[in-house]
Amino acid sequence: MALAGALMLAAALVVPDGAVADGPGPGALTLEPCQSRTRAGRRPADCGHLWVRESDAPASGRLISLPVVRVRALTETTAEPVFWLAGGPGQSNMEFRPSPELLADRDVVMVGYRGVDGSSVLDCPEVRRAMRGTGADLLDSASLDGVHRAFEACLARLRAGGIDLNAYTMPDVVRDMEAARQALGYERVNLLSASYGTRVAQIYARLHPERIHRSAMIAVNPPGRFVWEPEMVDRQLEYYARLCAKDAACGARTDDLAETMRRVVRNMPERWLLLPIDPGKVRVTTFALLFNRDTAAQVFDAYIAADGGDASGLALMSLAYGFVMPSMFVWGDMAIKAGTADCDPARDYGADMDPPGAILGSPLSRLLWASLPCSQLEPIPAELRQARPSDVETLLVTGSVDFSTPAAYAAEELLPHLANGTLVRLAEQGHVPDLFSAQRPATSRMLATFYATGAVDETLHAHAPMDFSVRWGFPRLAKLGVIALVATAMAGVLLSWRIRLRRPSEDARPSAPGTMQQEEKGGS
Repeated sequence: MALAGALMLAAALVVPDGAVADGPGPGALTLEPCQSRTRAGRRPADCGHLWVRESDAPASGRLISLPVVRVRALTETTAEPVFWLAGGPGQSNMEFRPSPELLADRDVVMVGYRGVDGSSVLDCPEVRRAMRGTGADLLDSASLDGVHRAFEACLARLRAGGIDLNAYTMPDVVRDMEAARQALGYERVNLLSASYGTRVAQIYARLHPERIHRSAMIAVNPPGRFVWEPEMVDRQLEYYARLCAKDAACGARTDDLAETMRRVVRNMPERWLLLPIDPGKVRVTTFALLFNRDTAAQVFDAYIAADGGDASGLALMSLAYGFVMPSMFVWGDMAIKAGTADCDPARDYGADMDPPGAILGSPLSRLLWASLPCSQLEPIPAELRQARPSDVETLLVTGSVDFSTPAAYAAEELLPHLANGTLVRLAEQGHVPDLFSAQRPATSRMLATFYATGAVDETLHAHAPMDFSVRWGFPRLAKLGVIALVATAMAGVLLSWRIRLRRPSEDARPSAPGTMQQEEKGGS
């Protein structure tokens, strides 16, 4: 109830352009007791809102409010808290569930991301609609042009509404974290970041190294790597192909997994039964599902089946795109944060992301980066767009089959700049959910030990070989779905027939008591 009251208060203070009217001054923090979800159930917490200036310009008077949740430590403590930085960009920072190990002797703090959480949301319904595509291929020039125009229209509309889009970059997120740290009275904080959040953590360490005790990055994204490159996608697929060849069941289904996928991409059927197959939607869904090993196994199962003539799984993947991808992000926030960091106006992303001969290409990069209006975005300072030397104690955790943030980038492009950095590469693990959840006790212990001592304890981690087996694959689900639809339709028809057969004709239907008598009286 306390959190609901805080949300109602914030809603009452919001004006149409996203600023806050008549609220507390900049830097003010209002908190009240609440309950927050953790891995061990609900825990006592403090919930409220932080008021910050939209822009750091001295003359800026616009305020925005951001939600804040501080989950209290299990014991009285003076240890540095953990500030959470979630992935994205374009996704919330308020959904983390800390483990008991993290909460043992320190608070865990979540501060909403400007542009997604709180009073100012850079929503783009135009882009959501355009992301559904036009025509038969999501990734053809007509669809990409439609998404590009939608981004331009959204950014123009947000600017016309008085929103300073240059104030929604990653350095501005760091400014919010610093405002929260000061308002909460912490001298230093630990950072726990994931995927996109690791970029925010790197900028935080660059701008305020004296305020960071230790920083743990899960699924590390070095500067420049919001763009997924097709060459790396191929390298990852070829690695999976080698794993498949060593797996008896997978190896028995395909001689070369990478070549199987190449053939299917190049010869994708137009439909399965009555269901159309949009090749662009299949490719984008494929890439997104490759992020984690369980869903990657489903992708491989569908492609192997399609190579054998069964395209049912591809049809389901094409259909699933429309239910998931268009609403996955707050698109205006994604465009600003990613675009001001990594977008190159001189690059032809449409061609670069789909080179001839590639196994899959980089379909999600083609969809996003070929559509962003890069020339309209003001880049963040150059020194924040490059890896820089840092003395902050940093733990990097990566997975060897992570398609979103490949381990090679962390090892080759970021680790050499960290004087006190340690890299943990978990074999045959994928993106954030794999790294956090596959061996949760081991990861929780490693993080807690790192924050407490700076040591990296990997003793609980065990090698978990990739499992290519699939119980509920897309081909099976597609067929069951069709059977269910047919059965439902047949049941409806049979029920309709039964009702008609049992219903007496209008001529034979007996009159209700008194009806004839009333008709006779009325006619006399």
